[in-house]
Order: sequence, then C-alpha cells, then structure tokens
Amino acid sequence: MFVPKFTISQKLLKNVGVIEASRELILNSPLIPAWEAKFRREALEKTVHHGTHLEGNQLTFEQAQGVLDGQEIIARDRDVQEVINYRNVMRFIDEIASRIGSGRKYYLTLETILEVHRLAVDRVLPEDHAGKFRDKQVVLKNSQTGQVSYTPPPAAEVPYLVEDLLSWINGEDSKDLHPVLKAGIIHYELSRIHPFTDGNGRAARAIATLVMFLEGYDIRKFFSLEEYFDNSPMDYYVTLQAVSNQLVMDNRERDLSPWLEYFVEGVAIQLNNTKERVKKISVDARVKDRLGEQVALNERQMVIMEYLNRNKAMQNKDFRKMFPDYSDDTVLRELKFLKQKGLIKKIGGTKKASYVLAG
Repeated sequence: MFVPKFTISQKLLKNVGVIEASRELILNSPLIPAWEAKFRREALEKTVHHGTHLEGNQLTFEQAQGVLDGQEIIARDRDVQEVINYRNVMRFIDEIASRIGSGRKYYLTLETILEVHRLAVDRVLPEDHAGKFRDKQVVLKNSQTGQVSYTPPPAAEVPYLVEDLLSWINGEDSKDLHPVLKAGIIHYELSRIHPFTDGNGRAARAIATLVMFLEGYDIRKFFSLEEYFDNSPMDYYVTLQAVSNQLVMDNRERDLSPWLEYFVEGVAIQLNNTKERVKKISVDARVKDRLGEQVALNERQMVIMEYLNRNKAMQNKDFRKMFPDYSDDTVLRELKFLKQKGLIKKIGGTKKASYVLAG
C-alpha cells in the first residue's frame, strides 16, 4: 500500500504557518464584489496560462487572455486548444468542489482523474489516448541533450499504482494530514506514476488543486500555484525528478521531503502575495469603514485604485499610459466618481494635479 515518506522540517512548519495566516486574512477580508470577481478572473487567467506555458505552450499571457475572452488569436491550433482545455479543467474541478462542498467528506474517484485528463488533452491527443492510461513504456528526456532524465513505472503497473494512491487519499491514513501537504503528495505521486502518454503535469496539478478545494483550501480562488511553478520551471522539474530518481530498493523508501518543502513554499509565497493585495484593498481598510457601504467599482475604477495602492500617486501622464484607448474626459469622470465617494483626493492645480488615496 502507498505510504508517503517525508520529514516535517522547520521549513515546512514555517511555511504552513504562513499559509494559515494568509488564508485566515483572505477568507475574512470583505471585498467590494467587483474586486472579488477581478481577483478570481485574474487567478484563473494565470492558472490557465502558466499551467500550459509550463509544458511548452507558446502563447503569451495576453494571447491566453484573448482566447479566454473568446477572441480569435493567430497562433498554433494546439496552443489555443490547450488553453481552452485547461480552462475547462478548472471549471470541472470547481463544479465538483461546489457540488460536494468545502471541507466535507469526499471520495476522489478514478473516473474524476480520467475525466480531468480527457478535458486537458481534448482535441490535442487522439481520442483513444484522452482519459485513458498509457499502454506502453515512455521515458522523459532532456529537451536539449536528448538524455533520458526519468523512466516512469511500466504501463502494466499504472492502474494498480493509481488505485493504491486513491486508497491512501480516501483512507484514514491521510485524513489528519494538512491539506497542502496532502495535495503536494498527490501531485508528486501522479507525476511519478506518469499514467498518461501526455498531459500528466496538467492532470497532476489539477487533481492536487481539486483536493485542496475539497478540503477547504480554495481560499476564495484568488491564487495561482501554476504561476509559482512557471516562474522557475527548471526548479519545478528538477525537484520532481530528483525525488523520483532516488536510488531506493522500495518505492516506499523514497523521501518526498525536498519536493514537499518546494511545493508548500510555493503555496505560501502565492498566498502571501495574495494576502498583501487583499489587505491593500480590503473594504475594512479602504472603503466600507469610510462609506458605511459597499461600492461596486467598474474595471477602470479598480485599475486606478490598484495603481494608487502600489504607487501612492497618479498624474495625468500616468493615466494616459494606463488607458491609451480612452479619452481624458472618460478617465476624469472615473476620477471624479472616486473623489466624490471619498476614496481618492486631488492635490495641486489642474496642469500638475496629482491624485492620491484619501487619508
């Protein structure tokens, strides 16, 4: 039976503490509804872009945004389809998490894993490979040297290894494990088994995300772990492979500690970054205490508030760079609205006017 081996180090404990503190603040910070929608949309865009870019997708972030917005993008059909597919994967796991409910008892099924993979490679792999285990041996090679970097288990063992993992996920042994550690273990083991001919990374990350969602760690869907991985893909792949290539006689002796330290640190970094953004525009801190009510801001107004949170002041030259497609009159109307609501104030004369957050 699958039993993960790892050590609870000081580094793990420290980052779990960061995760818990960030989670608590994010979950309990009331936000203007438009900000909440913006955060979720941005997190989805980052997850889809970085989750596919990490595995060779050539679309830029802006192009991926265009695909998600339904625009026609001039690019490889495969790249466009991969972005659409991963968006569908995220919708699927969100639907499952919403249906079961956060923090409630759940059973992760083989059918769910296979469906995640099918959605991830729809129209990218042949139909007889989508949502089906590989039936042959594969190897992972260094793209530059051509050397074999990792050899996954034989295809005949894949169904049994996945069932063994599912038994552990749904069993008593994992029940009291911290959800982020559990997600990291699932990500690693699915990557090690490499159950599919292609799309293993996307499937592993999606299933790990689903488990975090199901165990109450969706954290308002404000963060993207894929962004952390894609910021330094070499660290991601090297850490995974270093653990998988450990020379052990029994898979149960493989030490997952280096991978888990890396994975948990990534969650901590992304959540801490999200926490800092939430703090800056929290209703308690910026709006609700001053106005006594929530105010729905439009997209341009949100951009202005976020800019002022980061840069303290804004002049006419700044908003012309921010909104090149809008007239000065349009932007001035937005500034006037924010000024009337007591959220910002104007300093100086007309020609050298600056706008800052209201004190």
